[in-house]
Amino acid sequence: MASFEEPTFAAACATRPILDQLANKWSVMILSVLCERPQRFNVVRRRLEGITQKALTQALRRLERNGLVRRRVIADSPVAVEYSITSLGRSLQQSFQAVYQWAMDHCAELEKAQRDFDSRHLGETIDHEDEAG
Repeated sequence: MASFEEPTFAAACATRPILDQLANKWSVMILSVLCERPQRFNVVRRRLEGITQKALTQALRRLERNGLVRRRVIADSPVAVEYSITSLGRSLQQSFQAVYQWAMDHCAELEKAQRDFDSRHLGETIDHEDEAG
């Protein structure tokens, strides 16, 4: 694991935009769906409650650009698009499963911490820009 002294956390580090894209909730869920088997766009969309067509399209393009997802046009009538996970994308499967399992195991604790925080800060507006500075 990287230490905070390593240049991994430098602003110009190439991993930062990749981590930003992978940490996106939709990316994690899309990759999880595609780990099962290749899926058509609308099947993925139906599996991910709350995702918009635009958000799904953008996330799939980012994942494809990073080599984690493969896009295949099926020339049936009507034309369809199928997405599958690449071997590079599949290499993340254990990590995603571990994070998901951790979230499931600690869901009650996380919800309690959120309720406690919200009750202590009722009515306050959190200014993330002030916290970052």
